[in-house]
Amino acid sequence: MPKILRVNMTDRTATYEDVPERYKFLGGRGLTSTIVYDEVDPTCHPLGPNNKLVFAPGIVTGTNAPTSGRVSVGGKSPLTGGIKESNAGSSWVQAVAKLGIKAIIVEGFPKESGWWGLYITKDGVEFFPADEYAGRGLYEVYPQLFERFGKKAHICSIGVAGEMKMAMAGVCFNDNHGRPSRYSGRGGLGAVMGSKGLKFIVVDDTGAPGVEIANPDLFNQGRKKLLEALRQHDITKPKGGLNTYGTAILVNIINEAGGYPTRNFREGRFEGAAATSGEAIFENNKKRLGKELYNHACHPGCVIQCSNTYYDEKGNEIVSCIEYETTWALGANCGIDNLEAIGKLTWLCNDLGLDTIEAGGTIAVAMDAGLLSFGDWEGAIRLLDEEVRKGTPLGHIIGNGAAFTGKAFGWYRVPGVKGQNMPAYEPRAIKGIGITYAISTMGADHTSGYTIAPEILGVGGKVDQFDVNKAELARNFQYTTAFIDTTGHCLFIAFAILDIPSGFEGMVEECAGLLGADWTPDDAARIGKEIIDRELAFNRAAGFTKSDDRLPEFMKYEKLPPHNVVWDVPDEVLDAVFGE
Repeated sequence: MPKILRVNMTDRTATYEDVPERYKFLGGRGLTSTIVYDEVDPTCHPLGPNNKLVFAPGIVTGTNAPTSGRVSVGGKSPLTGGIKESNAGSSWVQAVAKLGIKAIIVEGFPKESGWWGLYITKDGVEFFPADEYAGRGLYEVYPQLFERFGKKAHICSIGVAGEMKMAMAGVCFNDNHGRPSRYSGRGGLGAVMGSKGLKFIVVDDTGAPGVEIANPDLFNQGRKKLLEALRQHDITKPKGGLNTYGTAILVNIINEAGGYPTRNFREGRFEGAAATSGEAIFENNKKRLGKELYNHACHPGCVIQCSNTYYDEKGNEIVSCIEYETTWALGANCGIDNLEAIGKLTWLCNDLGLDTIEAGGTIAVAMDAGLLSFGDWEGAIRLLDEEVRKGTPLGHIIGNGAAFTGKAFGWYRVPGVKGQNMPAYEPRAIKGIGITYAISTMGADHTSGYTIAPEILGVGGKVDQFDVNKAELARNFQYTTAFIDTTGHCLFIAFAILDIPSGFEGMVEECAGLLGADWTPDDAARIGKEIIDRELAFNRAAGFTKSDDRLPEFMKYEKLPPHNVVWDVPDEVLDAVFGE
């Protein structure tokens, strides 16, 4: 039977506990948010002794369900001050699930300075001193860990940003090639891990019992339906949009729609979009390597395979991977149109343990405030590689995110909600995603409810991007997304399951089959609502009010080119999403 692993960093003990009945049908975000709701005081300091960090595989993670290797990391966010779930794809979480661990809860506070690692196998848990790895880049450290623990090990870690408890620090996981490149980036949960004195969680699932499936026939029926849908849809199929151009396929699409935030959200189109797009990455690689290079999976069993690798003129790897959000945040948002520079900045974020969205957003705010000029990629590299890496006073300002940086420089144009910088979609030009930013429990977060699917891509039906009356659309997307985040599937399955109903049925049947639950597709929204209700309750107890569910004031009066639109969604629409 699955167990919960509780790790106390005060006395460095690790104990396995039975899973409470209340958690039986939960996984992923549903489980992290419920444990945080149950066990964390909403008024606690995020970096103090009473916060907890929770890792949870999704319901079907660790099985042969397609594209299901997602981990949810949860806690109280030092960036937003509210509840947080941030997820990533990695073999690490599949190994955790195969070991029969439903969740890892890290709690307590170290009594003395120093860094520790956890080593988890089928035989139990060991603590190991990790001071020798502190203060060093993750690209240097990961090969040493694989040498120490073996090639079958899987690594979760923080970088120097997490060690310094910077609010844009993420939690890093290895990709299939051992790179430190898969991030639960948003919300500063790497700083929470750092506050516990925990540097690594290394897992080896050799000899693990695997994941128990209550109803194999129903599970396999659902798995086949979902797999077929993913293989049919133009966005998710082999050599389809994502497999060919990666998530950065969106660059030209969103730019054409006039919703591509440029130079700290001053414009909706970037003249350097084509040169920094997924197509440019693909064509440059083709030229430099002499062959077409399709993308790879971030974890075993992913059939979408959207992770790219970018190479220089000599055919040497620069970085893997440059996501849509990353090429935007470190590119257009900073006025940078140089892919090599974006690749170097991405590498630095991976090496230091930073969320690329918040890092790019912060640099853009600093540029807007006059610290650097827009387009100064050398200055941007210097900020990360010298200031943040060395923990200088300026480095600590930058490392604590866009909102903090805006306050430090007395600058009002900070495009965030609840202290978290906005991702790569302009809310003035695409109203539904703006509603998602405003009312999400997570701060400005496109993955909370990806209304871009119908608003821009026409997936699940076409919706006018400028229509302001989208409370129902935002609500439905947020509830369904919370369920997907609970299953352990990548959110990108949404493209296929929105257009192919049998795929949606398959996702639910997989989960029901694994758990032995009596679920139908109608239960997805119900379960998602229950999860978000807990998150809303936590945030209310933490002190959030309706005034926190609002976009920045400057967006209400600054017209966004090329459509010359402002944020004009009435507050009543925002309040109607969850009926608050």
